Amino acid sequence: MPAIQLTPAQRKEKRADAHHLDPVVMIGADGLTPAVVKETDNALKAHGLIKVRVMSDDREMRGAILEQLADELDAAPIQHIGKLLILWRPIPEKERNEREGAMPAPKVVKIVKFSKNGNSRPTIKKVQLLGNQRVAQGGEIKRAKPKQRSVKKRVTD
Repeated sequence: MPAIQLTPAQRKEKRADAHHLDPVVMIGADGLTPAVVKETDNALKAHGLIKVRVMSDDREMRGAILEQLADELDAAPIQHIGKLLILWRPIPEKERNEREGAMPAPKVVKIVKFSKNGNSRPTIKKVQLLGNQRVAQGGEIKRAKPKQRSVKKRVTD
């Protein structure tokens, strides 16, 4: 796959965004292995803009690694400065969950009431709470209050 082509202005913006980042992937003496490529791909999926540190002293090899990573992972090579390489690829959209927008399920809560004298055991009661309910300080179950609206914003008919 060909690497993403960016304009110089876009590349400059990405370089500025990457300035504060720490290297996420380190390439050691073994060079560019399939495991390193896979980790770089995972980092690009998670972050979009990453720094890669290459421990080699050979400048041409570091440039080749940058080009190879950009071609294999369909990413844009942003910068090669010293032993740091900067790559960018848009973060893919996450798949929507089928429960998106569903209401929260009821949950079971234990209410522990301690006795007034310290000799008897506390009473434990299991209560099922719905999405709009909460447990107050005294162990009471209260419904959430409706959102207060401004008197000025109310529409009178």
